[in-house]
Amino acid sequence: MEALKQLRRRRGLSQKDLAEASGVGQDTISGIESGRHEPRPSTLRKLADTLGVEVADLFEKRESPKALAP
Repeated sequence: MEALKQLRRRRGLSQKDLAEASGVGQDTISGIESGRHEPRPSTLRKLADTLGVEVADLFEKRESPKALAP
């Protein structure tokens, strides 16, 4: 989840800082950011609350395909 890493870094937090503030283990945060772990909904809520964002903001936004002009 690259978006999680970007949000964390924008707020000047290390993984350890985010772990302490959210109550989520640092190893769990590392695993989520690297794609090794699939986070539980409750974990996502804790991280989002700590970062002051919505859970949806933790996911990368994908652009919808553009329609071809006729």
